[in-house]
Amino acid sequence: MDRVEYQSMVIQDIINLEDKGELNTTPWYQRRSVWNQGQKSYLINTIFEKKPIPSLYIRHSLDLDKGISIKEVVDGQQRTRAIISFCNNEFTARHPESNKLIKFSELNKTQKQNFLLTAIPVGFLLGATDADVIDIFARINSVAKTLNSQEKRNAQFSGEFKQFSVKQAVKRTEFWKEYGIFTGNDIARMNEVQFVSDVVINLMDGLTAYSAAKVTKYYKDYDENLENIDRLSNRLDNIFDICVSLNPSSIKQTIFNRPPIFFSLLLVLDEIKKPNISKIEKGLAEIDNRFNSDTPVSDRPKEDINFYNACSATTQSLPNRKVRANYIKSFIE
Repeated sequence: MDRVEYQSMVIQDIINLEDKGELNTTPWYQRRSVWNQGQKSYLINTIFEKKPIPSLYIRHSLDLDKGISIKEVVDGQQRTRAIISFCNNEFTARHPESNKLIKFSELNKTQKQNFLLTAIPVGFLLGATDADVIDIFARINSVAKTLNSQEKRNAQFSGEFKQFSVKQAVKRTEFWKEYGIFTGNDIARMNEVQFVSDVVINLMDGLTAYSAAKVTKYYKDYDENLENIDRLSNRLDNIFDICVSLNPSSIKQTIFNRPPIFFSLLLVLDEIKKPNISKIEKGLAEIDNRFNSDTPVSDRPKEDINFYNACSATTQSLPNRKVRANYIKSFIE
């Protein structure tokens, strides 16, 4: 192989190559197209949001018999075909300026122009033999690590529920860090996204236990469509608005910066019709004082013992979530 030459191609150029028969998105060593609609929609939404996407790798060669230049997609077949399919109105995606899933034809003139002029990073493989291409393809797709449950979901799903959970988690990155809810490593492993997913599930269907299988089921069931997104978003905004209205020490210097206990606080705050900030601050302080009391746990009032135990073991079970919710509510509602 001579070299790899890095350039950019706007989406319109990719469409033009496809229309002229100069783009091969199905070389013999590539797997068939397996992306579902949710994954395709997520890619298009990423482009709409002007977020980066991985580079395409294309072998540039000549078909001397036909007298044309051929671009063969070595890596990025699924992304390329998704872009082409969207431009052909074959599926819908969510545009940030629209409150519904829309096809390419439903974009206005400016939105279409912005999309088609989006630059896609491309590495052109010049003078690459079949052996070079197979080696490069294998190297690109050989990088792996042990994934946790949320990282596996993130790789498997790209639809509405995943997009909503990621968006709601990412917009609160500074909150997680400032209040000590999640560490940088937690965020790198997407623990905060799983946390938000769990909160959303409980906002949708009421208090329930956590299980990895249940979260995955919601990602699957709401992959293509998640209704009431605006209402869910508003509820989350209202909850976190209350949190940031509190003295920061009410959360970050207390037991409430522990994810399971913070989870319970969020759901209780969602139920309070007219939150009294002063009362909430005093209530959280009292709960923290009781929890960290020097009095032996066995000598404390029964409700304090139950709360302590519900915070200390099997914190994600429904009975313990109920105990925490009722206890917190009794102090701040």
